[in-house]
Amino acid sequence: MVGGLFGRHRPGLRGDDMTDITHRGSDGCPLYAVSIGAGPTVFLLHGGGPDHRSLVSLAGLLADRYRVVLPDVRGYGRSVCADPALHTWSRYADDVVALMDHLGLAGAAVGGTGMGGTIALRAAAAHSERVQAALVISLEDIEDDAGKQAEAEMLERFAARVRSSGLGAAWSDLLPSLAPVIGNLVREAIPRADPASIVAACAIGRDRAFRTVDDLKAITVPTLIVPGADARHPGELAALAVQALPQGELAPAAPFDTVETAEELGHALAPALRAFLESRIPA
Repeated sequence: MVGGLFGRHRPGLRGDDMTDITHRGSDGCPLYAVSIGAGPTVFLLHGGGPDHRSLVSLAGLLADRYRVVLPDVRGYGRSVCADPALHTWSRYADDVVALMDHLGLAGAAVGGTGMGGTIALRAAAAHSERVQAALVISLEDIEDDAGKQAEAEMLERFAARVRSSGLGAAWSDLLPSLAPVIGNLVREAIPRADPASIVAACAIGRDRAFRTVDDLKAITVPTLIVPGADARHPGELAALAVQALPQGELAPAAPFDTVETAEELGHALAPALRAFLESRIPA
């Protein structure tokens, strides 16, 4: 139920209240989110590793004009889901619509960082009647078959390391390859993560979100792409994606390799996101 009646209200940025939301996915999986602000609704989904708290600062910078909803993607944070069979891109996209239904929304803008951006694209492709616009921050790579196999094997090794040595040890193997801000957000989220749920979420490595950039041609809603800055989020892919998207718009590159905190990242991203939203979904 929406936390306005029974959830905890926490002091939010700019004096707003953050409200807890608990609901269920279309398959009955218990899921969690928070909301902040008022106005047209924008969903922002975190990347693989952190949870919704990684985007609270960014949400606070938009909450004067928008209601920003921050889900814990299934498998992360308080959206515990320890069944590997329940981790697919189609289920993640359906969870977005299930949350809209729970909140009584006909539609919303949907965006996210990394994995969350991929979910936004999948939701826009499958539910264009509900997704008013998409915002993709640090677009994930669209791998060929060999690249996808390598990703699946990497996630399987990560899951095995979690089982044998714990979540902190598993992440310690990967953190040196991440941008400083991503590494910091992951470290901050580890104590809140359920290890069995994270292991299950690694099954997404065996699913394909998109096979080629041309698949993005099916996404007809206005879409903002913020380029990434590492091998898993290659900046050059953003321009190709914008060319494929019928209503694609390229945002300025964000300083992922120089910012270190969620607050700094929020201030770096907010101007481009606000400008896009104001042009597509006026408050």
